[in-house]
Amino acid sequence: MQKASSTSVHNKVYRERIRAAGAEEVLVQLPRETVALLDDLKKRHGLRSRSQALLQLIERGREATQQIA
Repeated sequence: MQKASSTSVHNKVYRERIRAAGAEEVLVQLPRETVALLDDLKKRHGLRSRSQALLQLIERGREATQQIA
């Protein structure tokens, strides 16, 4: 049981560190094709994570929406 307790403490500390940095962790389910797209975008742009690739796509969409309005 100690391992589970240690893991939950580690996760709590991790989430607190993420929040302190002004971010939030979100778990999503995506089709494999979408994950492959994120991986490709990550690789082509030299990004560190799928999160960065997803943020890039969201920002592009936000910019396109603002241009239309």
